[in-house]
Amino acid sequence: MNNSEIAKILLEMTALFEMQDVQFKPRAYERAALGVESLDREVKEIYHAGGLAALEEIPGVGAGIARHIEELLKTGHFKEYAALKKKIPVRIAELTAVEGVGPKMIKVLWEKLRVRTLADLERAARAGKVARLPRFGKKSEEKILKGIEFLKQSGGLRVLGLMMPEIRVITAMIGKFPEVTRVTAAGSVRRRRETIGDIDLLASSEHPEKVMDRFLGLPFIAHVYGHGPTKTNVRLKNGLDCDLRVVPEKSWGAALNYFTGSKDHNVALREYASKKGWKLNEYGLFRGKQFIAGRSEEELYKKLGLRYIEPEMRENTGEIEAARRGKLPDLVGYDDVCGDLQVQTDWTDGENSIEEMARAGAEAGLSYIAITDHTRSLAMTGGADEKKLIKQMGEIDRINKKLKNLKFKILKGAEVNIGPSGSLDIRDDVLARLDVVGVAVHSHFKLSRAEQTRRVIRAMENPHVDIIFHLTGRLIPRRAPIELDIDEVIAAAKSTGTVLEINAYPERADIKDDYVRKCVAAGVKMSIDSDAHSVKHFQYLEYGIAQARRGWAEKKDIINAWPVEKMLKMLK
Repeated sequence: MNNSEIAKILLEMTALFEMQDVQFKPRAYERAALGVESLDREVKEIYHAGGLAALEEIPGVGAGIARHIEELLKTGHFKEYAALKKKIPVRIAELTAVEGVGPKMIKVLWEKLRVRTLADLERAARAGKVARLPRFGKKSEEKILKGIEFLKQSGGLRVLGLMMPEIRVITAMIGKFPEVTRVTAAGSVRRRRETIGDIDLLASSEHPEKVMDRFLGLPFIAHVYGHGPTKTNVRLKNGLDCDLRVVPEKSWGAALNYFTGSKDHNVALREYASKKGWKLNEYGLFRGKQFIAGRSEEELYKKLGLRYIEPEMRENTGEIEAARRGKLPDLVGYDDVCGDLQVQTDWTDGENSIEEMARAGAEAGLSYIAITDHTRSLAMTGGADEKKLIKQMGEIDRINKKLKNLKFKILKGAEVNIGPSGSLDIRDDVLARLDVVGVAVHSHFKLSRAEQTRRVIRAMENPHVDIIFHLTGRLIPRRAPIELDIDEVIAAAKSTGTVLEINAYPERADIKDDYVRKCVAAGVKMSIDSDAHSVKHFQYLEYGIAQARRGWAEKKDIINAWPVEKMLKMLK
Protein backbone atom coordinates (compact mmCIF):
# COMPACT_ATOMS: atom_id res chain seq x y z
CA MET A 1 0.00 0.00 0.00
CA ASN A 2 1.21 3.51 -0.80
CA ASN A 3 0.74 6.60 1.34
CA SER A 4 -2.39 7.89 -0.36
CA GLU A 5 -4.14 4.53 0.07
CA ILE A 6 -3.19 4.36 3.76
CA ALA A 7 -4.29 7.96 4.37
CA LYS A 8 -7.60 7.30 2.61
CA ILE A 9 -8.36 4.36 4.91
CA LEU A 10 -7.40 6.37 8.01
CA LEU A 11 -9.73 9.17 6.90
CA GLU A 12 -12.49 6.62 6.32
CA MET A 13 -11.97 5.44 9.89
CA THR A 14 -12.46 9.06 11.01
CA ALA A 15 -15.84 9.15 9.28
CA LEU A 16 -16.87 5.66 10.39
CA PHE A 17 -16.21 6.51 14.05
CA GLU A 18 -18.13 9.79 13.68
CA MET A 19 -21.08 7.80 12.35
CA GLN A 20 -20.99 5.69 15.51
CA ASP A 21 -20.69 8.76 17.80
CA VAL A 22 -17.35 7.46 19.11
CA GLN A 23 -15.47 10.13 21.07
CA PHE A 24 -11.79 11.12 20.55
CA LYS A 25 -10.95 8.42 17.99
CA PRO A 26 -12.06 10.44 14.92
CA ARG A 27 -9.56 13.22 15.66
CA ALA A 28 -6.82 10.68 16.33
CA TYR A 29 -7.32 9.01 12.94
CA GLU A 30 -7.62 12.38 11.19
CA ARG A 31 -4.29 13.50 12.67
CA ALA A 32 -2.68 10.23 11.60
CA ALA A 33 -4.03 10.60 8.05
CA LEU A 34 -2.64 14.14 7.82
CA GLY A 35 0.70 12.89 9.09
CA VAL A 36 0.86 10.15 6.45
CA GLU A 37 -0.22 12.52 3.66
CA SER A 38 2.55 14.98 4.49
CA LEU A 39 5.39 12.44 4.33
CA ASP A 40 8.05 12.70 1.66
CA ARG A 41 8.89 8.99 2.05
CA GLU A 42 6.73 5.93 1.56
CA VAL A 43 5.34 4.46 4.79
CA LYS A 44 6.47 1.05 3.55
CA GLU A 45 10.08 2.27 3.43
CA ILE A 46 9.80 3.72 6.93
CA TYR A 47 8.40 0.45 8.28
CA HIS A 48 11.04 -1.72 6.61
CA ALA A 49 13.78 0.53 7.98
CA GLY A 50 12.58 0.77 11.58
CA GLY A 51 9.51 -1.39 12.21
CA LEU A 52 6.65 -0.35 14.49
CA ALA A 53 8.81 2.12 16.40
CA ALA A 54 9.49 4.03 13.16
CA LEU A 55 5.77 4.14 12.34
CA GLU A 56 5.11 5.76 15.72
CA GLU A 57 7.49 8.57 14.72
CA ILE A 58 5.08 9.63 11.94
CA PRO A 59 3.28 12.80 13.13
CA GLY A 60 -0.10 11.91 14.63
CA VAL A 61 0.51 8.15 14.68
CA GLY A 62 0.34 6.45 18.08
CA ALA A 63 0.99 2.84 19.04
CA GLY A 64 -2.51 1.56 18.20
CA ILE A 65 -2.72 3.18 14.78
CA ALA A 66 0.87 2.12 14.06
CA ARG A 67 -0.22 -1.52 14.55
CA HIS A 68 -3.13 -0.95 12.18
CA ILE A 69 -0.77 0.53 9.57
CA GLU A 70 1.51 -2.49 9.96
CA GLU A 71 -1.46 -4.76 9.27
CA LEU A 72 -2.42 -2.63 6.25
CA LEU A 73 1.07 -2.98 4.83
CA LYS A 74 1.01 -6.75 5.31
CA THR A 75 -2.58 -7.59 4.35
CA GLY A 76 -4.25 -4.52 2.81
CA HIS A 77 -6.77 -4.18 5.67
CA PHE A 78 -7.13 -4.37 9.44
CA LYS A 79 -9.86 -6.00 11.50
CA GLU A 80 -11.49 -2.92 12.99
CA TYR A 81 -11.70 -1.24 9.58
CA ALA A 82 -13.13 -4.35 7.94
CA ALA A 83 -15.78 -4.69 10.68
CA LEU A 84 -16.92 -1.07 10.37
CA LYS A 85 -16.98 -1.22 6.57
CA LYS A 86 -19.10 -4.35 6.70
CA LYS A 87 -21.58 -2.52 8.92
CA ILE A 88 -21.73 0.59 6.69
CA PRO A 89 -20.37 -0.43 3.23
CA VAL A 90 -20.45 3.02 1.61
CA ARG A 91 -17.93 4.91 -0.52
CA ILE A 92 -17.14 7.57 2.03
CA ALA A 93 -14.66 9.68 0.06
CA GLU A 94 -17.03 9.77 -2.90
CA LEU A 95 -20.00 10.95 -0.83
CA THR A 96 -18.18 13.44 1.40
CA ALA A 97 -16.85 15.17 -1.71
CA VAL A 98 -20.35 16.67 -2.02
CA GLU A 99 -20.60 19.95 -0.11
CA GLY A 100 -22.65 19.55 3.06
CA VAL A 101 -22.59 15.75 3.09
CA GLY A 102 -20.88 14.53 6.26
CA PRO A 103 -20.55 11.24 8.13
CA LYS A 104 -23.80 11.56 10.12
CA MET A 105 -25.77 12.30 6.96
CA ILE A 106 -24.13 9.37 5.16
CA LYS A 107 -25.22 7.05 7.96
CA VAL A 108 -28.84 8.16 7.65
CA LEU A 109 -28.75 7.92 3.86
CA TRP A 110 -27.40 4.37 4.12
CA GLU A 111 -29.82 3.19 6.80
CA LYS A 112 -32.93 4.77 5.27
CA LEU A 113 -32.26 4.72 1.51
CA ARG A 114 -29.35 2.28 1.10
CA VAL A 115 -27.26 5.01 -0.55
CA ARG A 116 -23.79 3.56 -1.07
CA THR A 117 -22.31 5.57 -3.96
CA LEU A 118 -22.51 9.03 -5.49
CA ALA A 119 -24.74 7.63 -8.24
CA ASP A 120 -27.08 6.19 -5.58
CA LEU A 121 -27.26 9.58 -3.88
CA GLU A 122 -28.06 11.40 -7.12
CA ARG A 123 -30.81 8.91 -8.02
CA ALA A 124 -32.38 9.20 -4.56
CA ALA A 125 -32.25 13.01 -4.63
CA ARG A 126 -33.71 13.27 -8.13
CA ALA A 127 -36.52 10.94 -7.07
CA GLY A 128 -37.34 13.22 -4.13
CA LYS A 129 -36.52 10.54 -1.56
CA VAL A 130 -33.93 12.64 0.32
CA ALA A 131 -36.40 15.46 0.94
CA ARG A 132 -38.77 13.05 2.66
CA LEU A 133 -36.21 12.00 5.27
CA PRO A 134 -36.58 13.46 8.79
CA ARG A 135 -34.53 16.68 9.28
CA PHE A 136 -33.58 16.84 5.57
CA GLY A 137 -36.25 18.60 3.53
CA LYS A 138 -36.36 20.09 0.04
CA LYS A 139 -33.57 22.62 0.61
CA SER A 140 -31.12 19.89 1.69
CA GLU A 141 -32.03 17.85 -1.36
CA GLU A 142 -31.50 20.81 -3.70
CA LYS A 143 -28.16 21.60 -2.06
CA ILE A 144 -27.04 17.99 -2.55
CA LEU A 145 -28.00 18.04 -6.24
CA LYS A 146 -26.16 21.34 -6.75
CA GLY A 147 -23.11 19.87 -5.00
CA ILE A 148 -23.16 16.81 -7.26
CA GLU A 149 -23.45 19.01 -10.34
CA PHE A 150 -20.51 21.13 -9.19
CA LEU A 151 -18.44 17.97 -8.70
CA LYS A 152 -19.25 16.82 -12.24
CA GLN A 153 -18.10 20.16 -13.63
CA SER A 154 -14.66 19.66 -12.06
CA GLY A 155 -14.10 16.84 -14.56
CA GLY A 156 -12.20 14.58 -12.18
CA LEU A 157 -9.45 17.13 -11.56
CA ARG A 158 -7.36 16.70 -8.40
CA VAL A 159 -6.08 19.40 -6.08
CA LEU A 160 -2.35 19.87 -6.73
CA GLY A 161 -1.33 20.41 -3.11
CA LEU A 162 -2.97 17.16 -2.00
CA MET A 163 -1.31 15.14 -4.77
CA MET A 164 2.15 16.72 -4.58
CA PRO A 165 3.58 14.55 -1.75
CA GLU A 166 2.88 11.39 -3.77
CA ILE A 167 4.22 12.96 -6.99
CA ARG A 168 7.43 13.81 -5.17
CA VAL A 169 7.77 10.27 -3.85
CA ILE A 170 7.35 8.85 -7.37
CA THR A 171 9.92 11.23 -8.91
CA ALA A 172 12.37 10.49 -6.08
CA MET A 173 12.06 6.76 -6.73
CA ILE A 174 12.67 7.24 -10.46
CA GLY A 175 15.62 9.50 -9.64
CA LYS A 176 17.23 6.58 -7.80
CA PHE A 177 17.25 4.39 -10.92
CA PRO A 178 20.96 3.96 -11.82
CA GLU A 179 20.34 4.78 -15.49
CA VAL A 180 18.57 8.11 -14.80
CA THR A 181 20.61 11.32 -14.80
CA ARG A 182 17.68 13.58 -13.82
CA VAL A 183 13.91 13.52 -13.51
CA THR A 184 11.15 16.03 -12.87
CA ALA A 185 7.41 16.48 -13.11
CA ALA A 186 6.39 18.59 -16.10
CA GLY A 187 2.97 19.65 -17.40
CA SER A 188 0.41 21.32 -15.14
CA VAL A 189 2.31 20.08 -12.05
CA ARG A 190 5.38 22.11 -12.96
CA ARG A 191 3.27 25.13 -13.93
CA ARG A 192 1.69 24.78 -10.46
CA ARG A 193 -1.91 24.81 -11.62
CA GLU A 194 -4.46 24.68 -8.80
CA THR A 195 -5.74 21.34 -10.07
CA ILE A 196 -4.29 18.64 -12.29
CA GLY A 197 -5.88 16.01 -14.51
CA ASP A 198 -2.82 13.80 -14.98
CA ILE A 199 0.91 13.65 -14.27
CA ASP A 200 3.67 14.13 -16.87
CA LEU A 201 7.09 12.90 -15.78
CA LEU A 202 10.27 13.53 -17.73
CA ALA A 203 13.59 11.75 -17.23
CA SER A 204 16.92 11.83 -19.05
CA SER A 205 18.90 8.67 -19.72
CA GLU A 206 21.00 6.95 -22.34
CA HIS A 207 19.29 3.64 -21.47
CA PRO A 208 15.55 4.41 -21.74
CA GLU A 209 14.40 0.78 -22.05
CA LYS A 210 15.89 -0.12 -18.65
CA VAL A 211 14.29 2.97 -17.11
CA MET A 212 10.88 1.93 -18.47
CA ASP A 213 11.23 -1.61 -17.12
CA ARG A 214 12.10 -0.31 -13.65
CA PHE A 215 9.21 2.20 -13.77
CA LEU A 216 6.72 -0.60 -14.34
CA GLY A 217 7.94 -2.25 -11.15
CA LEU A 218 6.93 0.68 -8.92
CA PRO A 219 4.15 -0.02 -6.38
CA PHE A 220 1.95 2.91 -7.50
CA ILE A 221 0.84 1.46 -10.83
CA ALA A 222 -2.64 -0.02 -11.20
CA HIS A 223 -2.86 -0.44 -14.99
CA VAL A 224 -0.56 -0.11 -18.01
CA TYR A 225 -2.11 1.53 -21.07
CA GLY A 226 0.99 1.45 -23.22
CA HIS A 227 4.66 0.60 -22.87
CA GLY A 228 7.39 1.63 -25.29
CA PRO A 229 11.15 2.25 -25.30
CA THR A 230 10.88 5.98 -24.51
CA LYS A 231 7.28 6.47 -23.32
CA THR A 232 5.03 4.59 -20.93
CA ASN A 233 1.45 5.52 -20.04
CA VAL A 234 -0.14 4.09 -16.88
CA ARG A 235 -3.03 4.58 -14.47
CA LEU A 236 -1.83 5.04 -10.90
CA LYS A 237 -3.57 3.56 -7.88
CA ASN A 238 -4.66 7.08 -6.91
CA GLY A 239 -6.78 7.16 -10.09
CA LEU A 240 -4.65 9.59 -12.11
CA ASP A 241 -3.07 8.80 -15.46
CA CYS A 242 0.70 9.20 -15.59
CA ASP A 243 3.09 9.46 -18.57
CA LEU A 244 6.82 8.88 -18.25
CA ARG A 245 8.99 10.04 -21.13
CA VAL A 246 12.74 9.48 -21.35
CA VAL A 247 14.92 11.75 -23.49
CA PRO A 248 18.67 12.01 -24.14
CA GLU A 249 20.55 14.61 -22.11
CA LYS A 250 21.17 16.73 -25.22
CA SER A 251 17.42 17.37 -25.62
CA TRP A 252 16.58 17.85 -21.93
CA GLY A 253 15.84 21.59 -22.07
CA ALA A 254 13.74 21.43 -25.22
CA ALA A 255 11.81 18.41 -23.98
CA LEU A 256 11.23 19.97 -20.56
CA ASN A 257 9.95 23.15 -22.20
CA TYR A 258 7.67 21.22 -24.56
CA PHE A 259 6.17 18.89 -21.97
CA THR A 260 5.78 21.67 -19.38
CA GLY A 261 3.49 23.62 -21.72
CA SER A 262 1.03 25.14 -21.67
CA LYS A 263 -0.14 24.17 -25.14
CA ASP A 264 -0.91 27.81 -25.96
CA HIS A 265 2.53 28.93 -24.75
CA ASN A 266 4.19 26.21 -26.85
CA VAL A 267 2.30 27.20 -30.00
CA ALA A 268 3.21 30.87 -29.53
CA LEU A 269 6.86 30.01 -28.85
CA ARG A 270 7.08 27.81 -31.95
CA GLU A 271 5.58 30.63 -34.04
CA TYR A 272 8.11 33.04 -32.54
CA ALA A 273 10.96 30.68 -33.54
CA SER A 274 9.47 30.18 -37.00
CA LYS A 275 9.54 33.95 -37.66
CA LYS A 276 13.31 33.76 -37.16
CA GLY A 277 13.53 30.96 -39.71
CA TRP A 278 14.08 28.28 -37.04
CA LYS A 279 12.19 25.17 -35.99
CA LEU A 280 11.38 24.39 -32.34
CA ASN A 281 10.17 21.01 -31.10
CA GLU A 282 10.69 18.65 -28.17
CA TYR A 283 14.13 17.63 -29.51
CA GLY A 284 15.62 21.11 -29.72
CA LEU A 285 15.83 24.39 -31.61
CA PHE A 286 17.07 23.90 -35.19
CA ARG A 287 18.35 26.04 -38.03
CA GLY A 288 17.57 23.70 -40.88
CA LYS A 289 18.95 20.38 -39.60
CA GLN A 290 21.51 22.02 -37.33
CA PHE A 291 20.83 21.78 -33.58
CA ILE A 292 21.40 25.26 -32.13
CA ALA A 293 19.86 25.09 -28.62
CA GLY A 294 17.90 22.87 -26.25
CA ARG A 295 20.25 21.41 -23.67
CA SER A 296 18.62 23.66 -21.08
CA GLU A 297 15.54 25.85 -21.02
CA GLU A 298 17.69 28.88 -20.19
CA GLU A 299 19.77 28.24 -23.33
CA LEU A 300 16.62 27.87 -25.39
CA TYR A 301 15.02 31.16 -24.33
CA LYS A 302 18.33 33.03 -24.60
CA LYS A 303 18.89 31.81 -28.16
CA LEU A 304 15.38 32.99 -29.05
CA GLY A 305 16.27 36.44 -27.69
CA LEU A 306 13.94 36.15 -24.71
CA ARG A 307 14.40 36.41 -20.97
CA TYR A 308 13.80 33.11 -19.19
CA ILE A 309 10.08 32.65 -18.52
CA GLU A 310 9.22 30.92 -15.24
CA PRO A 311 6.98 27.83 -15.66
CA GLU A 312 4.13 29.37 -13.61
CA MET A 313 3.77 32.15 -16.22
CA ARG A 314 3.63 29.99 -19.34
CA GLU A 315 -0.04 30.41 -20.27
CA ASN A 316 0.30 32.70 -23.33
CA THR A 317 -1.11 35.70 -21.50
CA GLY A 318 1.54 38.20 -22.57
CA GLU A 319 4.63 36.56 -21.10
CA ILE A 320 6.45 36.09 -24.44
CA GLU A 321 6.10 39.76 -25.41
CA ALA A 322 7.14 40.79 -21.88
CA ALA A 323 10.19 38.51 -22.14
CA ARG A 324 11.09 40.03 -25.53
CA ARG A 325 10.90 43.55 -24.11
CA GLY A 326 12.73 42.65 -20.89
CA LYS A 327 9.61 43.51 -18.85
CA LEU A 328 8.96 40.25 -17.04
CA PRO A 329 8.23 40.65 -13.33
CA ASP A 330 10.73 39.47 -10.75
CA LEU A 331 8.37 36.91 -9.25
CA VAL A 332 8.10 36.41 -5.50
CA GLY A 333 10.38 33.51 -4.62
CA TYR A 334 9.54 30.28 -2.80
CA ASP A 335 11.86 31.35 0.04
CA ASP A 336 10.66 34.96 0.25
CA VAL A 337 7.69 34.56 2.62
CA CYS A 338 8.87 35.19 6.19
CA GLY A 339 5.53 35.32 8.03
CA ASP A 340 2.14 33.64 8.07
CA LEU A 341 -0.88 35.82 8.88
CA GLN A 342 -3.56 33.15 9.22
CA VAL A 343 -2.89 30.44 11.81
CA GLN A 344 -5.48 28.57 13.91
CA THR A 345 -4.80 26.86 17.23
CA ASP A 346 -6.53 24.57 19.70
CA TRP A 347 -8.23 27.64 21.16
CA THR A 348 -10.77 26.99 18.39
CA ASP A 349 -10.61 24.33 15.64
CA GLY A 350 -6.85 23.92 15.30
CA GLU A 351 -4.97 20.82 16.46
CA ASN A 352 -2.03 22.42 18.25
CA SER A 353 -1.30 24.99 20.94
CA ILE A 354 -0.07 28.53 20.30
CA GLU A 355 3.43 27.58 21.38
CA GLU A 356 3.48 24.45 19.21
CA MET A 357 2.38 26.46 16.17
CA ALA A 358 5.04 29.09 16.88
CA ARG A 359 7.82 26.54 17.18
CA ALA A 360 6.64 24.79 14.00
CA GLY A 361 6.57 28.14 12.19
CA ALA A 362 10.15 28.84 13.26
CA GLU A 363 11.21 25.35 12.10
CA ALA A 364 9.55 26.08 8.74
CA GLY A 365 11.84 29.11 8.35
CA LEU A 366 9.34 31.82 9.29
CA SER A 367 10.13 34.74 11.60
CA TYR A 368 6.55 35.55 12.63
CA ILE A 369 2.99 34.23 12.62
CA ALA A 370 -0.37 35.76 13.49
CA ILE A 371 -2.73 33.69 15.63
CA THR A 372 -6.13 34.13 13.98
CA ASP A 373 -8.60 31.84 15.68
CA HIS A 374 -12.26 32.03 14.69
CA THR A 375 -14.74 34.32 16.41
CA ARG A 376 -18.04 33.67 18.12
CA SER A 377 -20.35 33.34 15.07
CA LEU A 378 -18.61 30.05 14.23
CA ALA A 379 -19.92 28.31 17.32
CA MET A 380 -19.01 24.87 15.98
CA THR A 381 -15.32 25.81 16.20
CA GLY A 382 -15.56 27.18 19.72
CA GLY A 383 -15.17 30.67 18.27
CA ALA A 384 -13.88 33.41 20.57
CA ASP A 385 -15.91 36.26 21.99
CA GLU A 386 -14.27 39.47 23.27
CA LYS A 387 -13.46 37.97 26.67
CA LYS A 388 -11.76 34.92 25.14
CA LEU A 389 -9.79 37.06 22.67
CA ILE A 390 -8.47 39.29 25.46
CA LYS A 391 -7.45 36.20 27.45
CA GLN A 392 -5.64 34.83 24.37
CA MET A 393 -3.77 38.12 23.95
CA GLY A 394 -2.35 37.68 27.43
CA GLU A 395 -1.31 34.11 26.61
CA ILE A 396 0.46 35.30 23.45
CA ASP A 397 2.40 37.88 25.49
CA ARG A 398 3.46 35.12 27.88
CA ILE A 399 4.63 32.79 25.09
CA ASN A 400 6.47 35.59 23.26
CA LYS A 401 8.53 36.16 26.41
CA LYS A 402 9.19 32.42 26.71
CA LEU A 403 10.35 32.16 23.07
CA LYS A 404 12.38 35.39 22.93
CA ASN A 405 15.60 33.44 22.25
CA LEU A 406 14.03 32.08 19.05
CA LYS A 407 13.94 35.60 17.57
CA PHE A 408 10.39 34.79 16.54
CA LYS A 409 7.31 36.98 16.91
CA ILE A 410 3.75 35.79 17.61
CA LEU A 411 1.23 38.42 16.54
CA LYS A 412 -2.23 38.83 18.06
CA GLY A 413 -4.97 38.39 15.52
CA ALA A 414 -8.38 36.92 14.75
CA GLU A 415 -10.38 35.52 11.86
CA VAL A 416 -13.52 37.58 12.37
CA ASN A 417 -16.76 36.47 10.77
CA ILE A 418 -18.48 38.77 8.26
CA GLY A 419 -22.24 38.73 8.73
CA PRO A 420 -24.64 38.81 5.76
CA SER A 421 -24.87 42.62 5.95
CA GLY A 422 -21.10 43.12 6.29
CA SER A 423 -21.14 43.56 10.07
CA LEU A 424 -18.50 41.91 12.26
CA ASP A 425 -19.06 39.77 15.35
CA ILE A 426 -16.36 41.40 17.55
CA ARG A 427 -16.52 44.94 18.97
CA ASP A 428 -14.25 47.59 17.44
CA ASP A 429 -12.58 48.42 20.77
CA VAL A 430 -11.28 44.83 20.99
CA LEU A 431 -10.32 44.69 17.30
CA ALA A 432 -8.24 47.82 17.91
CA ARG A 433 -6.07 45.88 20.38
CA LEU A 434 -5.09 43.21 17.82
CA ASP A 435 -1.98 43.34 15.61
CA VAL A 436 -3.74 41.76 12.63
CA VAL A 437 -7.48 41.67 11.96
CA GLY A 438 -8.53 39.25 9.25
CA VAL A 439 -12.17 38.87 8.28
CA ALA A 440 -13.91 36.23 6.20
CA VAL A 441 -17.23 35.01 4.81
CA HIS A 442 -18.25 31.69 6.39
CA SER A 443 -21.99 31.55 5.69
CA HIS A 444 -24.79 32.90 3.45
CA PHE A 445 -22.87 31.85 0.33
CA LYS A 446 -25.91 32.20 -1.92
CA LEU A 447 -26.49 35.95 -1.63
CA SER A 448 -26.70 37.82 -4.93
CA ARG A 449 -23.63 39.31 -6.61
CA ALA A 450 -24.62 42.83 -5.54
CA GLU A 451 -25.34 41.73 -1.95
CA GLN A 452 -22.05 39.83 -1.59
CA THR A 453 -20.08 42.74 -3.05
CA ARG A 454 -21.71 45.24 -0.66
CA ARG A 455 -21.15 42.81 2.23
CA VAL A 456 -17.39 42.48 1.61
CA ILE A 457 -16.86 46.18 0.91
CA ARG A 458 -18.67 47.19 4.11
CA ALA A 459 -16.29 44.93 6.06
CA MET A 460 -13.31 46.55 4.28
CA GLU A 461 -14.54 49.99 5.32
CA ASN A 462 -14.09 49.10 8.99
CA PRO A 463 -10.94 51.00 10.07
CA HIS A 464 -9.65 47.97 12.00
CA VAL A 465 -9.96 45.37 9.20
CA ASP A 466 -6.54 44.64 7.70
CA ILE A 467 -7.05 41.56 5.52
CA ILE A 468 -9.89 39.76 3.75
CA PHE A 469 -9.21 36.04 4.20
CA HIS A 470 -10.13 33.56 1.40
CA LEU A 471 -12.22 36.20 -0.39
CA THR A 472 -14.46 33.99 -2.54
CA GLY A 473 -14.95 31.14 -0.04
CA ARG A 474 -14.49 28.42 -2.63
CA LEU A 475 -13.50 24.85 -1.77
CA ILE A 476 -12.07 22.93 -4.73
CA PRO A 477 -13.92 20.90 -6.01
CA ARG A 478 -16.73 20.93 -3.42
CA ARG A 479 -17.99 24.50 -3.18
CA ALA A 480 -18.32 27.19 -5.82
CA PRO A 481 -17.02 30.69 -5.06
CA ILE A 482 -19.44 33.37 -3.88
CA GLU A 483 -20.49 35.78 -6.61
CA LEU A 484 -18.63 39.10 -6.45
CA ASP A 485 -17.93 42.09 -8.64
CA ILE A 486 -14.20 41.50 -8.31
CA ASP A 487 -13.21 44.80 -9.97
CA GLU A 488 -15.36 46.74 -7.50
CA VAL A 489 -13.91 44.76 -4.58
CA ILE A 490 -10.32 45.39 -5.72
CA ALA A 491 -11.05 49.09 -6.14
CA ALA A 492 -12.45 49.18 -2.60
CA ALA A 493 -9.41 47.33 -1.28
CA LYS A 494 -7.20 49.96 -2.88
CA SER A 495 -9.17 52.91 -1.49
CA THR A 496 -9.47 51.46 2.03
CA GLY A 497 -5.92 50.06 2.26
CA THR A 498 -7.23 46.53 2.78
CA VAL A 499 -5.02 43.54 1.99
CA LEU A 500 -6.45 40.60 0.02
CA GLU A 501 -5.24 37.16 1.03
CA ILE A 502 -3.92 34.41 -1.20
CA ASN A 503 -5.02 31.46 0.90
CA ALA A 504 -2.52 28.65 0.34
CA TYR A 505 -4.63 25.82 1.78
CA PRO A 506 -4.72 23.49 -1.25
CA GLU A 507 -8.51 23.18 -1.48
CA ARG A 508 -8.94 26.96 -1.30
CA ALA A 509 -6.25 28.55 -3.54
CA ASP A 510 -8.24 31.73 -2.97
CA ILE A 511 -7.85 34.29 -4.52
CA LYS A 512 -7.23 32.72 -7.91
CA ASP A 513 -4.36 33.75 -10.16
CA ASP A 514 -6.47 35.98 -12.45
CA TYR A 515 -7.47 38.05 -9.41
CA VAL A 516 -3.87 38.17 -8.18
CA ARG A 517 -2.87 39.74 -11.49
CA LYS A 518 -5.67 42.31 -11.18
CA CYS A 519 -4.41 43.18 -7.68
CA VAL A 520 -0.86 43.61 -8.98
CA ALA A 521 -2.10 45.94 -11.72
CA ALA A 522 -4.20 47.95 -9.23
CA GLY A 523 -1.45 48.20 -6.60
CA VAL A 524 -3.46 46.25 -4.02
CA LYS A 525 -1.23 44.45 -1.53
CA MET A 526 -1.70 40.76 -0.75
CA SER A 527 -0.67 38.25 1.91
CA ILE A 528 0.12 34.58 1.36
CA ASP A 529 -1.16 32.52 4.29
CA SER A 530 -1.29 28.80 5.00
CA ASP A 531 -4.60 28.83 6.94
CA ALA A 532 -2.75 26.33 9.14
CA HIS A 533 -4.85 24.24 11.51
CA SER A 534 -1.90 21.95 12.33
CA VAL A 535 1.87 22.18 12.71
CA LYS A 536 2.09 20.25 9.43
CA HIS A 537 0.24 22.89 7.42
CA PHE A 538 2.99 25.51 7.07
CA GLN A 539 4.22 23.46 4.12
CA TYR A 540 1.13 24.65 2.24
CA LEU A 541 2.66 28.13 1.89
CA GLU A 542 4.41 26.77 -1.18
CA TYR A 543 1.11 26.54 -3.05
CA GLY A 544 0.09 30.08 -2.13
CA ILE A 545 3.44 31.33 -3.41
CA ALA A 546 2.84 29.38 -6.62
CA GLN A 547 -0.58 31.05 -6.95
CA ALA A 548 1.05 34.47 -6.48
CA ARG A 549 3.67 33.67 -9.11
CA ARG A 550 0.97 32.55 -11.55
CA GLY A 551 -0.57 35.99 -11.01
CA TRP A 552 2.76 37.75 -11.77
CA ALA A 553 3.19 38.98 -8.17
CA GLU A 554 6.53 40.27 -6.94
CA LYS A 555 7.94 40.44 -3.42
CA LYS A 556 6.83 44.07 -3.14
CA ASP A 557 3.20 42.96 -3.64
CA ILE A 558 3.21 40.46 -0.74
CA ILE A 559 3.20 42.04 2.73
CA ASN A 560 4.35 38.94 4.62
CA ALA A 561 7.39 38.68 2.39
CA TRP A 562 8.54 41.75 4.36
CA PRO A 563 10.10 41.97 7.84
CA VAL A 564 7.50 42.12 10.60
CA GLU A 565 8.13 45.79 11.46
CA LYS A 566 7.64 46.94 7.85
CA MET A 567 4.58 44.71 7.45
CA LEU A 568 2.88 46.02 10.61
CA LYS A 569 3.47 49.66 9.62
CA MET A 570 1.37 49.31 6.47
CA LEU A 571 -1.63 47.73 8.20
CA LYS A 572 -4.53 49.97 9.19
